[in-house]
Amino acid sequence: MEMLGIGEKLRNLRICKKLSLKQVSERLGISVSSLSAYELNEKNPSYINLLKLARLYNVSCDYLIGNTELRTLDVSGLTDREINSIAETISLFRENKIQK
Repeated sequence: MEMLGIGEKLRNLRICKKLSLKQVSERLGISVSSLSAYELNEKNPSYINLLKLARLYNVSCDYLIGNTELRTLDVSGLTDREINSIAETISLFRENKIQK
């Protein structure tokens, strides 16, 4: 698996959420040019902006900076039953992938 840099991850996450550069910059209180520079790997986000980006995209800072390949899912507000259903669905996807 190809390891993506922070810029590529930020861009992919933004596109997956169907957000524009302007929408993300407004939500985070940063300029469009700064966000664009992050996505183009021309500039690294500050610690505070890294935290804001991780929260917006529901991933860990470790994922963004490349310390882990694992993305996290925010299950706050869900019941134990709902969380278990999600875990079962993930297991089914993994089993299907192994069988192929």
